[in-house]
Amino acid sequence: MNKSSYLVVMLFSLWLLPAYAVEDRVLGSNLTGLLDYAREHNPEFAAMRYEADAAAQRVQPAAALPDPVFRAELMDITNNGMDKSPSLFPSQVGSTRYRLMQGVPWFGKRDLKRGVAEAQVAQANSQTSATWAELSSRIKSAYAQYYYLFGSERLIRETLVLLSSLEQVAQTRYANGLGAQQDVIRAQVEQTDLHTELIDLEKEQHHVHGRLNALLSRPAMALMAQPVQLRQLPVAAQLDYSVLEEKLRVRNPQLQIADARINEAEKSRDLAYKNRYPDFALGIMPTQVGTAVREWGVMVDINIPLQQETRRSQERESEVMLAASSARKEALINQILADLSESVIGLEAARHTESLIATRLLPQAELTYQSALPSYETGKVDFATLLDAQRQILKARQQQLKAQFEAQVRLAEIERLLGEDL
Repeated sequence: MNKSSYLVVMLFSLWLLPAYAVEDRVLGSNLTGLLDYAREHNPEFAAMRYEADAAAQRVQPAAALPDPVFRAELMDITNNGMDKSPSLFPSQVGSTRYRLMQGVPWFGKRDLKRGVAEAQVAQANSQTSATWAELSSRIKSAYAQYYYLFGSERLIRETLVLLSSLEQVAQTRYANGLGAQQDVIRAQVEQTDLHTELIDLEKEQHHVHGRLNALLSRPAMALMAQPVQLRQLPVAAQLDYSVLEEKLRVRNPQLQIADARINEAEKSRDLAYKNRYPDFALGIMPTQVGTAVREWGVMVDINIPLQQETRRSQERESEVMLAASSARKEALINQILADLSESVIGLEAARHTESLIATRLLPQAELTYQSALPSYETGKVDFATLLDAQRQILKARQQQLKAQFEAQVRLAEIERLLGEDL
């Protein structure tokens, strides 16, 4: 088969490849793809969007006038007993009275009802934002752990290759009578311990893999690509606590929900006070005699608000509910500001830890190992010293990965509190 034919076959095979198979090869390699997929497919987030849309549809009916009422009354259907059988035709009875009534709430009640409905829409929209902030934060944290586990696996496999070469060095020294057999055995024991760690890592990878798929609303065993890289951390100026606090007070979805609830409670309180005043209905009453309308009348119905104690109880209830909403907001502010402070400090600590490891601890550990290896080959240090130097390198790299993971988790928490990405 020539090259052109082979290329045609490959392109045709890719065209026949199911879309989900291509997607599985890419999904998981970066965080952006996971978030885009979750925004489109997560059922919990979709449900919140639907509920927000449903709440928006309740605004217009909340302020609408009630349906008018039409009534027809057939008077004297026997025509003073002159007809042997009653008639139900308006032109054949003594008279027919029509009544068309339209209920009208007291002035301002409709606007207040609309305000309550709009506050509920604001709550639903903010709840949608809060749901996405929570979902995206969980995906970000799970992806960071996913990256950490694969990075740890890579480090251990690289260390196993290094230990295998050290085992060969120990075997060569033992064969030449320069070292002890115990050195070979210790190298093998170290490798066995690392293989045990690999088993634990594979188990954790499976758990995180399933957790990510659940967040994306995919089958638990659906394929996922290996993570390629973590997100870039924000610069220090973006993590200034005072700036973040100002953003949080404005954009935090939970605070927006609390504000909407306070607004709803205020409108409900005002509506409760408006209920002191009566609602009324306006109507017209034409009266038909024979085939012609002979009389016209107008009418006004007013309900009499006699149950004032009931209304006072409703007013007191609305005042208490408003106070409760305000108190909950105050408690919420205190909690989320404490969470923000903890996350900012945690992120900075993780960043400094990673920098310290990268610039000092890891170079020192590698230098120690590079110095111990030739010394062991010449018999100046024992094998335990060489193994300890190797362990220090692995430990430093694992700590560096862990610091990167912790920084990403703290960043995800900060973004959850802010309701937006930094």
